[in-house]
Amino acid sequence: MLARVIEVLPPKPNRNDPLQIIKSRKHTHGRPATIAGPMVRYSKLPFRQTCRDYNIDIVYTPMMLAREFVRNAQARRSDFSTNETDAPTIIQVGVNNVTDLLRFIEMAAPYVDGVGINCGCPIKEQLREGIGCALIYNEELLVEMVKAVKEKYGDTLRLETKIRIHEKRTPERTLRMCKQLCEVGVDWITVHGRLRTTRSSEPVDLDAIKYIVDGLKEYDVPIVANGDCFTVKDMEHIAEYTGADGVMSARGVLSNPALFAGFDICPWGCVEKFVHYCIEFGGLPFQLVQHHIFCMFENMKVNKNHMKTLMMTKNMFELLDWLDSVFDMRRPDDKEFGERVEIPYVEV
Repeated sequence: MLARVIEVLPPKPNRNDPLQIIKSRKHTHGRPATIAGPMVRYSKLPFRQTCRDYNIDIVYTPMMLAREFVRNAQARRSDFSTNETDAPTIIQVGVNNVTDLLRFIEMAAPYVDGVGINCGCPIKEQLREGIGCALIYNEELLVEMVKAVKEKYGDTLRLETKIRIHEKRTPERTLRMCKQLCEVGVDWITVHGRLRTTRSSEPVDLDAIKYIVDGLKEYDVPIVANGDCFTVKDMEHIAEYTGADGVMSARGVLSNPALFAGFDICPWGCVEKFVHYCIEFGGLPFQLVQHHIFCMFENMKVNKNHMKTLMMTKNMFELLDWLDSVFDMRRPDDKEFGERVEIPYVEV
């Protein structure tokens, strides 16, 4: 099934409601909702589809800049492709004003299952534009944007905010902001338990997430915990410790899209499925295909010489030939396609 950009794709019928998924998974599945988080460049359609094959409930697109998206058709084509099976999907937006946000939603919402406002990106360029993590220090604007969207769309549009926490000496500021968001109708809040300045190598602050979960019990707004989820055991610990309704992983699923299916190490089937979806859907730049496979190989501890050779391939044809020469690569019509766990090296 080919991927299509939104200019030619009809709105999705029978959309999945991500809010109900997040609220219900503990009751229906005995676990929190599992979510593949937004990653700049990497959360595109072939990767999203790979994640869906491994027990992930909801996936996010990469962050898209509202101003570029609404004004530039080429930006829309390069940033966002989807198809009829790409659900439930949350499209994440980087935005710093109400007008651009409403225009973005008008164009994008019919093709997704919800919209997420990025309030957590710590990149300096985004901060200078008042986007990403800058919004948690501009609470009035953030609340204004959420209020404007919910006043216009109500429950016909699911709207999320993905935040980081304020400095540890002011945890009540984060909680106060979350309460304001709840009062203007945000559907759920994802909390990345790190400060704007905290490196990803430093442990996530689960106590901060728990503080927010406990402080919002008077509201019927679920919380998703984000940070340091690399295995199912991590997911279970994060959910139990914080009380969050869902757990999001980004770096974890990048290297192991099957982590929520109980695989501590990326199974070989992920590679076969990802390559298949890249070919079927198209549109993913070759360097991103390479890097996705590199991340999975690194997790699988593939021979370092093979890793170097992988990154030396110049195009998709070279990559496919090399994969076939080193590994027993299966195609969709082959027996055990996408099912094997161990690395199937070709016997010499």
